[in-house]
Amino acid sequence: MRLANIWRLGIKELRSLWRDRMMVVLILWAFTGSVYVAATGIPETLNKAPIAIVDEDGSQLSQRIASAFYPPFFNPPAMIAQRDVDAAMDQGLYTFVLDIPPNFQRDLLAGRGPAIQLNVDATRMAQAFSGNAYVQRIIGTEVATFAARNGRTEALPADVAVRSRFNPNLTSLWFGAVMQVINHVTLLSIILTGAALIREREHGTVEHLLVMPVTPFEIMAAKVWSMGLVVLVATWFSLTLIVQGAMRVPIEGSVALFLLGAAAHLFATTSMGIFLGTFARSMPQFGLLVILTIVPLELLSGGSTPRESMPVFVQDVMLAAPTTHFVRLAQSILYRGADISVVWPQLLAILAIGAVFYAIALAQFRKAINTMA
Repeated sequence: MRLANIWRLGIKELRSLWRDRMMVVLILWAFTGSVYVAATGIPETLNKAPIAIVDEDGSQLSQRIASAFYPPFFNPPAMIAQRDVDAAMDQGLYTFVLDIPPNFQRDLLAGRGPAIQLNVDATRMAQAFSGNAYVQRIIGTEVATFAARNGRTEALPADVAVRSRFNPNLTSLWFGAVMQVINHVTLLSIILTGAALIREREHGTVEHLLVMPVTPFEIMAAKVWSMGLVVLVATWFSLTLIVQGAMRVPIEGSVALFLLGAAAHLFATTSMGIFLGTFARSMPQFGLLVILTIVPLELLSGGSTPRESMPVFVQDVMLAAPTTHFVRLAQSILYRGADISVVWPQLLAILAIGAVFYAIALAQFRKAINTMA
């Protein structure tokens, strides 16, 4: 009877969700349009960065350097005077200002090792970080080519051969698309289960459940499996049709193994949604609780920033969060093609954390049910 009750209550939850059109629209958008927009909206390379050049040399080499900056990476360089540099930077007109000193070409050919000054507006973090390397590479290439044509060549003592594994072209679309799906698994599972509980309270159906021959365990288990199933199907749909189909992002590992890990993760996050739903008295209150919960879960899980770059205290605390292990499991499978022999520690950790979260949520849910009674 317990399994039958859990099954029937879960079907009731699915029907109730289907009648909530706004929630259905949210699920569809989160796993389709949101994934596509977020992934394609990340600039893959430097794009139309404003740059100005102070040419105090007026030589053939300085002209070659100035002509090497062109769209789409940079806007056409603006030639300005030295006295205008500070004012232009203060007004935020340029991200980069390149100052080529007098006699730069002559000193280079004489072997004196001249220097070029590059001023960077570091308040434009994205452009400053990636553009700095672009500018140095462009200048180095032009100077080396010019020096070689004029008989000055210096062989480097060693060469570095760079091979980027798992993402050879460093395409940010590959990372953004998959991580957006991973983040939505956590976000939607918490929202759906918590909203299902609050919807029961707002519609007055909790009182009906209290007089039925069902236990709090059965009510909670029904919400967990039904809402978890919705998120799991939406995740498979998004990975197959949006990520692999529309955006042509290669998935290296087994999607079935990833969905197994996602199901274990949903066991923990749906329990978390029930737990938050017992404290909230309305959807606005629940929304505030979700914000306070989901932001640290996603930012500190290692998906956006490597965990090794975080303080040791944060690393240790986040080991208690299921998202930390799920992000590592998902990236290992989807990016690096790992199998069960590699990700089983993360899978067990997620299941253990999920069991603890479920027990805590069930205790709080029983307490909330008794209060309503």
